[in-house]
Amino acid sequence: MNNLAPHTKPARPEDFADVRLAVLEPGDEVIPLGLSPVSAGFPSPAEDYAEGGLNVHSYLVRNPVATFFFPVRGDSMQGAGILDGDILVVDRSVTPVDGHIVVAFVQGERLVKRLRLRAGRMTLLAENPAYPPLPITEDTEHVLWGVVVGKFKRVPS
Repeated sequence: MNNLAPHTKPARPEDFADVRLAVLEPGDEVIPLGLSPVSAGFPSPAEDYAEGGLNVHSYLVRNPVATFFFPVRGDSMQGAGILDGDILVVDRSVTPVDGHIVVAFVQGERLVKRLRLRAGRMTLLAENPAYPPLPITEDTEHVLWGVVVGKFKRVPS
């Protein structure tokens, strides 16, 4: 996939048994979309009706054959707004670069972390101070699997 991880072990199909494919087809599930944004500060005058539509698939999925959904478990990425229970949209066709949030397999464990590349060194960073940085060395079994391009989140009601 990329040249950032020269000492990786090839991924096996069983490594991804619980990965959810992006199964919507373009044109499916168009949701009414208001033209005026919703204010998260002081209220502003807005339209009382929705115009246009939002196709969730075309909004979040750029490359359907390379896009997968992963449920999040844990709190290591809370500073990036990724919380336990969120569903990540991960695109394998995006080349990971410094600063991207990636899904990686490290020593057999699937992780979501921020990729840091500095002076030829790779580190995976949590967005929670309770978790230490994870340096990736030539002896670390790892695969940078894909780049997080979006997420789904349910709001408690």
